[in-house]
Amino acid sequence: MSAATLEAYGFSPAMRAALDAQGSAQVIPARVSAVHKERYALICDRGACYGRLKFAVYFNGGAQAFPTTGDFVLIQHNDQGDSMITQTLPRRSFFARKNPTLGEGEQAVAANFDSVFIMQSLNHDLNPKRLERYLTLAWQSGAVPVVILTKADLAATHEAQMLEIQRVAAGVDVFAVSAKSGFGLDALSGYLQPGKTIVLLGSSGVGKSSFVNALAGGEIMAVNEIRADDSKGRHTTTHRQLIRLENGVMIIDTPGMRELGMLDVTAGLSESFADVEQFFPLCRFSDCSHTREPGCAVREAIDSGALPASRFESYQKLQRESRYAAGQADYLKQKQQRFTEIAKMNKAAQKSGGKRGTYGSDG
Repeated sequence: MSAATLEAYGFSPAMRAALDAQGSAQVIPARVSAVHKERYALICDRGACYGRLKFAVYFNGGAQAFPTTGDFVLIQHNDQGDSMITQTLPRRSFFARKNPTLGEGEQAVAANFDSVFIMQSLNHDLNPKRLERYLTLAWQSGAVPVVILTKADLAATHEAQMLEIQRVAAGVDVFAVSAKSGFGLDALSGYLQPGKTIVLLGSSGVGKSSFVNALAGGEIMAVNEIRADDSKGRHTTTHRQLIRLENGVMIIDTPGMRELGMLDVTAGLSESFADVEQFFPLCRFSDCSHTREPGCAVREAIDSGALPASRFESYQKLQRESRYAAGQADYLKQKQQRFTEIAKMNKAAQKSGGKRGTYGSDG
């Protein structure tokens, strides 16, 4: 495998030049193509390989961000076994959600992508409220969201659904497509350019795998049938994976998400709910809560029909979740800093002949 291969996976000449300037011959760059618990599938200049995290760097108070699919990392390459991942390189975009298992903290989904394809089906899956959540997190990621309405061949007409989704996704491109017939796929060509990375998000059964197969021009991903009674399907994709198509486009496919909890998404809310926030500067009071104050432009807009009440209710709900998540994040950060300080002090005490645990506990 030639040295140009990693560039084909999105490693830019500028990133290569910055790495060369460091002058380290002990590490080489790689891109994470999949995450399997503690083991990472990697693509590097020497081919495909697997890697594990260097413990001293990522654990025990390490400051490195844990890699996710799409990340560029530095590795100590090992021809005889798993390589050692020593650093996560800076990200240009990053999608995460509230960890559905732990109920706190974030779950990394994907990194270093250009566009987020938010996929909903034109059958029972169409859900504007869920789309608001996806759009908010997608804008927060730093990439461009695009709404893909799949299974257009199953709907006799989809104009009404398109209008409804366009109102929710103001300023975002919305496309109706059919992986089965190929309808609408040509309209995506502006986003599907060589060297670009697209992350696919959506519920189970929405047709992500069929969509990837249609773009690839062949069956490269398994497809499960959906249930006829409720249009829901089983998870075809069981882990996040990066796939490079023959035309040079990279796709990060993700398992279907039943839960999409908010993180601190202040910037994402402003982008996704620009139609709501446009009224804020028009209120009489700068600290208006938009509830009962006189001269509230938001309440006037709702009363006049200029702003749907449901949109403002969605904004308030996601804002509350975002503020709660931000508070949790601050607490967890302080807690982790405390653990790190204790570990450092205990290590110093051991070196000076003291006993382990001299400096107390997190209480």
